[in-house]
Amino acid sequence: MISRTIRRTFALCAIAPFALGAGIAGAQDYPSKPIRLIVGYPPGGGIDFAARTVQMPLQEALKTNIVIDYKPGASGMIAATELTRAAPDGYTLLMANTGPFAIAPYLQSKPPYDPVRQFTYIGQISQGSYIAVTRPDHPSSDLRQFVSWAKTQPGKVNFASGGAGTSTHLNGELMNQVTGLDMTHVPYKGSAPAMQELIGGQTQILIDAGSVVLPQIKGGKLKALAVTGPQRDPQLPDVPTVRELGIGGMEAVGFQGLVGPAGMPKAVVQRLSAELAKVLAQPDIKAKFAAAGAEVHSQGPQGFSAFVKSDNEKWAKLIRERKLQLD
Repeated sequence: MISRTIRRTFALCAIAPFALGAGIAGAQDYPSKPIRLIVGYPPGGGIDFAARTVQMPLQEALKTNIVIDYKPGASGMIAATELTRAAPDGYTLLMANTGPFAIAPYLQSKPPYDPVRQFTYIGQISQGSYIAVTRPDHPSSDLRQFVSWAKTQPGKVNFASGGAGTSTHLNGELMNQVTGLDMTHVPYKGSAPAMQELIGGQTQILIDAGSVVLPQIKGGKLKALAVTGPQRDPQLPDVPTVRELGIGGMEAVGFQGLVGPAGMPKAVVQRLSAELAKVLAQPDIKAKFAAAGAEVHSQGPQGFSAFVKSDNEKWAKLIRERKLQLD
């Protein structure tokens, strides 16, 4: 019995180096086929912009095709849920953002996934203020004036969002909480239709990412009332921050980044993170994000994961206090 145990131990020890070597070789060979990049929203929004901006330079760096796969619905949760079921081999990734990774799950009585524990955080890509916008013909010139106007219109003011559970939804709820307003939430299937309905006059305000609203502001179809970040947007130097307007409780920034399923090999994560950081360091990539009202904010796996955890705590607290629930 003892000799059999000893022989088995020696056999396992002999196999282990080969198994370890195979794992290292697999990581060194990565990627050996196209990578699927899931986007949980329709084309045309801020998350789609981020995905398309890094797609080409990242696939050149990795020497493989990156295929964007749109899986819109449920405020990005359909895509995030699908990712939790994917093989953790680095060939199925997702462009993460604030909605499905810090907000939407907490609006469910039974969350479909845990945004902190069920994903591998590869790297943060950008961070940006939201911009509160209204129609050009609205009498308010800034957000403080809009709040004063809205208080004279009880029950008549609607805020648009790209869907229940999105960051645009929670920005409106945060504004309600901080200002004492009771604006009605009107959700749409994505930021693009929400913006068009605002332009058409069906709603009165939208608080969305610069990549979504800046073109319409510059085109004269929307008017900026405030930015929600700590500094003014370089693209809108005359537009005050919410803190400057005395509404500091509305400060918020959105994030975007690359994630995979839980349990990805460390070497694959390091490769993806390193190549993504190189892409984000390119001046032309930084310029594209800046032009869209966002700031390249490159963070590795640990920093990105810690940032998302902090953001989860902030929005989960608001959801509890506002007693928000979607089911």
